[in-house]
Amino acid sequence: MQILDEFKTAGSGIKDWLQKEYSSLHTGRASPSILDGVTVMAYGQPSPIRNVASISIEDAKTLRIAPWDTSIIKDIERAIQAANLGPSLSPDSEGIRVIFPALTEENREKLVKVLKEKLEDGRISVRKEREEIMNKIKDSGVSEDESKRAKDELQKLVDKLNEELESLFEKKAEEVRTI
Repeated sequence: MQILDEFKTAGSGIKDWLQKEYSSLHTGRASPSILDGVTVMAYGQPSPIRNVASISIEDAKTLRIAPWDTSIIKDIERAIQAANLGPSLSPDSEGIRVIFPALTEENREKLVKVLKEKLEDGRISVRKEREEIMNKIKDSGVSEDESKRAKDELQKLVDKLNEELESLFEKKAEEVRTI
């Protein structure tokens, strides 16, 4: 049924959103994806940080940002500070070292709570999509048997998607809890 394909597409979008949200959280290891949401005001217009610099991993807690044009180092520094990600910054003539502090046990538990909140946001989106598709099935005018089959199939898709979201959470929570 075409309506179920709509749910699959929406479900894929929800899963991608959760993966992106999780990848942007600092888990004790430096990862270039932490800076994905940082937008730099360079040359009078906002640009994603990846468009104005290369980002590499220097060690487990440090990223190295090497801008294509060293005149925008201050702009990059301001953008990272404004993003409120919590690292300390060490600018030099070639770029910026972004040093992430080690996570304390308390911070790890707070981060797991944030992960749970993001998971719940994902589940809420799944429920909303499910509700919309249920209404479309009901309004489609198909036979009662066909409607029942479609609703059963939809529920299987919902259960599978929720399991995938839960799996993403478990994987990320384990990464956060690992010292």
